[in-house]
Amino acid sequence: MALDFDVVDLPETDHVDVGETAPDFTRPLVNEEYWGDASLSELVAAGPVLLVAHTMNGAFPATYMWNEIRDRGWGERFDVQVVGLSISDPYAHKRLIEERGIDHALFSDPAADVAAEYGIEHDLDGMAGVTEFRPAVFLVDGDRTVQYAWAAQEWPDFPDYDAVEGALAEL
Repeated sequence: MALDFDVVDLPETDHVDVGETAPDFTRPLVNEEYWGDASLSELVAAGPVLLVAHTMNGAFPATYMWNEIRDRGWGERFDVQVVGLSISDPYAHKRLIEERGIDHALFSDPAADVAAEYGIEHDLDGMAGVTEFRPAVFLVDGDRTVQYAWAAQEWPDFPDYDAVEGALAEL
């Protein structure tokens, strides 16, 4: 099968891993109705968070990931808040939520500062000064301890959704 895109190996990353404390951050958090600043520590105070970092909205990996998460019903099946994170601005997040029927909130981090803190930044080839998130998933408990971590090693790459579900089932 011929692909319409090249598979690209991503540079090695020293991303936040299992047993480490997830860095706290405050960014605009967008849902279907509104957005406002929120912090990861505020979210985990209410229960575990599955932080799903994805490419910019409109790129097929983001669409594919959110379709898979929606179809698997993680927010309904597990006691976890599923929250997205990307460089897309709040307006783009609002459109993605509406177009894809996403029932989860999305953090907006246009400067990709959180990507750098988590070790999952990816400089886009041929685009000077443009950094985005490499796809990644972090399951963070109430103490901000990472219980599950995955980060893409190539583009495009997607998490092992069954492995994520296994980690969610162990909560």
